[in-house]
This record gives sequence, structure tokens and C-alpha cells, in this order.
Amino acid sequence: MIAPRPPKTPPGLKMVIATSLCLWCLVAVFPIFWITVMSFRIPVEAFASDPLQVILGPLTRRTRGGLGILDILVGAAAVIAVYNSAARVLPRLARRLGPGELAPVGWILSCLFIGLLALLAIAWVLPAGLQIIDAALAPVPVLHRLVDPIVGATGEYYASVWIRLGFYKNFLNSLVVTAGVVVLSLSVGTLAGYALARTKSNLAFWLLVSALIFRALPQSVLVSGYLPVFTRSRELLMPLWGAPVVGGLLHLFGDVPPTLYGRPYAVIAVLVSINQPFTIWMLRSFFQTIPPELDEAARVDGCSHFEAFRRVIMPVMWPGVITTGLFSFLLAYNDYLVCSLLLDAQSQTMVPAITHFFNRETTSTDQIEAVAAAVSIIAPLFVLVMAFQRQFVSGLTAGAVKG
Repeated sequence: MIAPRPPKTPPGLKMVIATSLCLWCLVAVFPIFWITVMSFRIPVEAFASDPLQVILGPLTRRTRGGLGILDILVGAAAVIAVYNSAARVLPRLARRLGPGELAPVGWILSCLFIGLLALLAIAWVLPAGLQIIDAALAPVPVLHRLVDPIVGATGEYYASVWIRLGFYKNFLNSLVVTAGVVVLSLSVGTLAGYALARTKSNLAFWLLVSALIFRALPQSVLVSGYLPVFTRSRELLMPLWGAPVVGGLLHLFGDVPPTLYGRPYAVIAVLVSINQPFTIWMLRSFFQTIPPELDEAARVDGCSHFEAFRRVIMPVMWPGVITTGLFSFLLAYNDYLVCSLLLDAQSQTMVPAITHFFNRETTSTDQIEAVAAAVSIIAPLFVLVMAFQRQFVSGLTAGAVKG
């Protein structure tokens, strides 16, 4: 029997899809490409009215130098090679560093290690190697055309933002906040999602509805309730320090109560409480795709409820956990309102700190530095999504269908 052929896509529908993709690229991708190009140009050329002058950067090439054909090809090949190598090595390294129940620690350590190596390879080893190659080929009569700059580029504004203006401190603060949010959200969310997916009580339904209503509230409403507690935390905690029994124990940690304002750990707790309903809902949907028979088989083999969850269910759940962790990372990394109101200038994360660069805008150099800071925020997100794209897609597919 001949299997029926799937119907062909009508030409009109193909045209609509192609047009939609082109419009999406213009609206979403082109601005990112444009500010990235601007960040490597001198101010006069970055804000030039001629688009070709901005893209090619002839004035930047004459005054600051640029990239030749060989530099572009070698750089692109190096980025692709680093990405492919990281995609192959990352899962194996994570399993070695975090075997069994230590898998989350293995993934975090492996991501930090590979990210550091990739940064050193692309930002330090590659430019140094290209300089040696350019110097060796420059005197050669024909081959010098490969190293002659054809596109102007300069990284001085990135160096100014990260070193002179101390943007690396904001980057480290973002790592602390996002890592804390992801670890706590997944630790609580996996347990709560598993319990809610396996229970048949009506109480679970109302808990989920309450969590959804809480998550639907605007962040400005929630932060307005947290802000007085943060600013008056020392005054509110002072009676505990004066209590006869509890106060004696608390004085071992300090003579005065700590203040919550400006402390990253306090902001982590707030972001976890705000984003936890979303994490629980998402993980619950993933747990519902796992047959309950796996739990029953593990119980028959002698496992307790927690051992069945840890040894049988979690290894199957890793695509869903990684997908949920990426969403938690993005929610914490891109947060502006909570971090800007509850963190001081020394503990500020990258997204709120960028407003300082754009609010200066006194000279064109300040504007280019603000653009370079904006591109610096985008780069870690792009690397993270590209590194986990396979687990991300498989996790979305697993959670999309219940069965």
C-alpha cells in the first residue's frame, strides 16, 4: 500500500512565511547587528548618515586600523571551532565534574570553565596570533593583500567600558544574582513541580491558581511592598537583637541587625519569590509527561519517594530542568525594576547599570561607550542560548505534549 504524500505548501503561504521571516529579521535582528557594528567604529563614523560608511568604517580603518580578509576568515573559523568544541565537550565534562546527584554542580562548573577558556581563546589568543600572522605576511608582495585592512574596527571603547568604567563589577554582580536565582528556583521548583504533578488533591489546583495570580501581578506592585521592608530592615529587626534569649544568639553574628537594602542575597530571594510560580508551572508540565509507572517501579525496587525522584525521575527530566533553568536565568538576568530599586550602586547588575551610560550622553564618545555596554549585555545571552540550544529545543518539545 502506497503511503499518502503530505500536501505541498501553497506558493502563497510560502510567500507569506518568507515575508514574515524577512520582516522579523529587519525588526529584531537588524538593530542588534547595527549597534554591534557601531560599537567598533569611532564616533564620527558610527553616527554617519551613509550606511556604507558605518559598515565599512574607512575613517576607523585609517585612524585605528581594522580587519583584513585573513583576519575575518580566521576569526569566523575560530568562533565556529570553539562553539563546536564546547558543544561536544560540555556534556562529557559536566558528567565528570558532577556525577549522579551532583549533576547541577557539574553543569555550572563546566559552563564556567569552558566559558573562561572560550573567552581567553577569542579575546586574547586569537588577536595575538593574528597580529603575528599579519606581521609575517605584510612584507610578502602578493599575500599582503590578505592582511591589509578592508573593514575598520577598534575595541578601545569596550576596553574603556569594562576596565576604566568598571563594567566588569556589574557583570560579576549579574553572575551572582542570576546563579543564585537559578539554583534556588530549580531546587524548590523541581520538588514542588514533582509533588504537584503526582498529587490528585484539589488543594494542588488552588495552589497553582494562586501562584499564577501572584505571578500575573505587575512587578511594580510587588516591589512597592518589598521596598519599605528593605529600607527599614535594620529598624524592623532591632527588637530581635534586644530579646533576652534570641538576642544573645543573634549578637554572635553582629552587634546590630544587617540591612537588606543593597544586598544581592536579598534581591535573589525577591526574584525567586516573584519567578517561582512560573518555574513551578513549567516543571509541573514536564513532570506530567513522565509516566507514573516509573515511580511505581522504583518503589517496588526498594526506593523511597525521594530516592525514586532523585535516581529515576531526575535523570529523565534534565532537558526540562535545563529549559526551565534557561528561562529562570533570562528572567533574573534581564530584570531591571527589582535590581534598580533594591540594589545600591556598588551591587548593581548589568541591565540597570546600563542606564548610567545612556544617561550621560554628553559627548559622542559617551554614546559609543553606552552602545558597547549594551552589546556586552547581549553577548552572554547569545552564547548561553547557542550552547544549550539542543537541550532547550528537546526540553520544549518534551513539555509541549503530555503523554
